[in-house]
Amino acid sequence: MSQIKQPETYYLGFDIGGTKCSIVLGDKDFNIYEKIFFKTKVERGYKVILEEFKKQTHKLFETFDQKKLIKIGISCGGPLDSKKGIIKSPPNLPGWDNVPIIDIFKKEFQVDVAIQNDANAGAIAEWMMGAGVGTQNMIFLTFGTGMGAGLILNGKIYAGTNDLGGEIGHIRMADEGPIGFGKAGSFEGFCSGGGIAQLGKSLVIQKLDSGEEVQFCQSVEMIKDITAKSIFEAAIAGDQDAMEVVKVSAEYLGKGLAILVDILNPECIVIGSIYARNEKIFKPLIDEVLRKEAIPEAMEVCKIVPAKLGEKIGDYAALCVAM
Repeated sequence: MSQIKQPETYYLGFDIGGTKCSIVLGDKDFNIYEKIFFKTKVERGYKVILEEFKKQTHKLFETFDQKKLIKIGISCGGPLDSKKGIIKSPPNLPGWDNVPIIDIFKKEFQVDVAIQNDANAGAIAEWMMGAGVGTQNMIFLTFGTGMGAGLILNGKIYAGTNDLGGEIGHIRMADEGPIGFGKAGSFEGFCSGGGIAQLGKSLVIQKLDSGEEVQFCQSVEMIKDITAKSIFEAAIAGDQDAMEVVKVSAEYLGKGLAILVDILNPECIVIGSIYARNEKIFKPLIDEVLRKEAIPEAMEVCKIVPAKLGEKIGDYAALCVAM
């Protein structure tokens, strides 16, 4: 066995994504000893991908004593059944139909295995070691490609009756609007990377059609290149048209947060990705909406904060599921 520093005991986190997968080895104090990444290549099928997880993990056992492994945690996009340990056809993993992943890895490694969807896994990570440390009631919002939520209620992850607790992205916020989660005018439509890009494209088309100029997109040919990132960059640089798009997203984010504050009365709402990167521009806008919309007494005990783990959340999420 190699002379590398050995933890007394350790956990493994398996992160399964549509583009890449990772294996993280860490201890109870969140020290990470090893990380392995590989491309998912979904066309290979789930059996080949799971075999790669097995092969890479057995390689780790050449350096780290397998007997010291306590548990494996898995983070994966839903839908899934966390109690039975089954992955049920996630959109980003075609062909993963009712895969009994916990049984497969339990049999292979002879340890306990737990699984949570990626929003819940992110919530656990931010709660255990990020912006939500010390809280009993915390909500984590992904606000990235989509809008998902992980709920920590009374000190425990709340997944709902069949792992659909926290699907706030599906809530209808308006009769019409950008499409997210398969629904026009949904929370995800207004508050996600794809939804903000849709908002930007709609505004540009409307203004160009009426003969107005748009600073951040000056021609029809440029519309296809509009992204949430380009909109925020333009808004931060002082572009008023881009700021108009940001204000729409922020208004609906504020309204969505008010619903969560009123219903769940959390101590803390942690928001990741797009919000975390653009908090300075978002915060004054959402604070104004929350003052109008949320129950004041509930708002007094709730702080809205950016996710602390940032790009590292993928490293820790699955690991924290194991813990």
